[in-house]
Amino acid sequence: GRGAMMAASPSAAGGFTASGLSVKKSEEIADLIDLFSKIQYRAKEVTPRVEAIEKRCLDLFARDYKYSIIHNANGEVCGHYPRQIVFLEYECTDVERDRFESTVQISKLQDLVNRSKLARCRGRFVCPVILYNGKHICRSSTLAGWGELYGRTGYNYIFSGGSDDTWTESEEVPEDDSAARNGDSQLFDKVRGHDIKLLRYLSVRYICDLMVENKKVKFGLNVTSSEKADKAQRYADFTLLSVPYPGCEFFKDYKDRDYTAEGLVFNWNQDYVDAPLTIPVCFTQNLNIDWTQYQSWDLVEQTQNYLKLLLHIINIDDESGLLVHCISGWDRTPLFVSLLRLSLWADGAVHASLEPAQILYLTIAYDWFLFGACNDLCLVAVSPLSSNMSFLPQIFFFCFNFLKHIVSEKFSAVRKQRRKNSHFKDSDFTVEDLCQLSKDRGSVTSLSSEFSLITEEAGGTSSLNNEAVDLFSSQPQASSWCPFPSERQARLEAVREVFLAAYSSTVGLKSSAPSPSGAISGLLEQFARGVGLRGTNAIV
Repeated sequence: GRGAMMAASPSAAGGFTASGLSVKKSEEIADLIDLFSKIQYRAKEVTPRVEAIEKRCLDLFARDYKYSIIHNANGEVCGHYPRQIVFLEYECTDVERDRFESTVQISKLQDLVNRSKLARCRGRFVCPVILYNGKHICRSSTLAGWGELYGRTGYNYIFSGGSDDTWTESEEVPEDDSAARNGDSQLFDKVRGHDIKLLRYLSVRYICDLMVENKKVKFGLNVTSSEKADKAQRYADFTLLSVPYPGCEFFKDYKDRDYTAEGLVFNWNQDYVDAPLTIPVCFTQNLNIDWTQYQSWDLVEQTQNYLKLLLHIINIDDESGLLVHCISGWDRTPLFVSLLRLSLWADGAVHASLEPAQILYLTIAYDWFLFGACNDLCLVAVSPLSSNMSFLPQIFFFCFNFLKHIVSEKFSAVRKQRRKNSHFKDSDFTVEDLCQLSKDRGSVTSLSSEFSLITEEAGGTSSLNNEAVDLFSSQPQASSWCPFPSERQARLEAVREVFLAAYSSTVGLKSSAPSPSGAISGLLEQFARGVGLRGTNAIV
């Protein structure tokens, strides 16, 4: 039970407990991660525990936004999307709300959603999830191939959550190109036409496709398609970006390397990898990134550069929104949606009134759990005191541990403006707490470099002096009395602290090979103590 987590030990992670980051909030996140590790969300099988999560998400959205609901009761539109999909209309504090309020009618949007659900793999239609300066950041799966379309029109949308929907790949119906050529392309015209109408209604212009293949091929036949592979060029009016990013299976290598992303490079020479990185020239300027080198980037640099690109896209156009998708839209897609939401929040640009524990809860619950994040591909751990397997994907842990790599102002979407609506100064953290954190971090950072879960070790040494400028200061040189972080850094560090504590008290991390120093487990143990979350199942 969670009751054992109340130990009030001194905070190894710095004065977070004393400053009032309540154990209750961390426990709430630990409960959420615990549930996520055990079940896959399905809209038609909702328990009271899941209902409470849904309600909490709506409450958190309502703190900052006026919203409407796209109805998906019992998963009739999509079996693995939230039952109540939030359509954010405008910020509660927005003085220009009239500018955004009337652009979309929820009844029209609901109708377009209902019509377009056939167009995409597993019925995962284009869905707005983040509102940034009046623009919608959306998520979806890729386009359905001919066979899936044909099968679903005849078999009652098996992909939308039928009773025997076990999400195995054997359910996928291959696309038969010859049949598509024989006149059935009218079906494509119709359903992809609805998809395009939905995209236009949401003012989406940019589509970022994370697939490493042009079409998903199985047994020599095309299973799913993508906008870039649409033969009739129906998506020619949109700006398509092919930004191939490795899928869930690749993150098994991340675990096998003891959760170290540095130096982990995807093998681009595999037979199925045929999608090149394709970005319009207008986006490659001003980013100072050599995109020709993308196949040599490790997982850290690749993720950083893709996030910089997405942030750049949503900032250069005042009118147009963005769609991000992979194949099924449930591993790589939530990774980047979550990083975007957290990065923009750290800048005070979205969810301005939420505290670190609240934004963390919202993004885990909504972006991962309620959107049916795939958690049956990659095992993470076996809970030490039970026989239950945890089915959380490694990419989920990677997402929140990766926050340490985006603390820099280089990732700030509002670098040149004054931060707006920033409430972090009113939250549970004080300057003294953060200074104390930097002092106490000395013990936390003394890890061998292969277990660099908290900071990158500088030159293999483990002294805080090496980390001070990089991690805790926006200035070129850290102050001698307190290397104080920028607000952005402080916020992202705080989210990561709470995540690691909650994760360690529920799932824990199982290293592929026992670490002689016990670095991973010792690290997570310190975070658990730091927020009073010492659970019976924390790995010691």
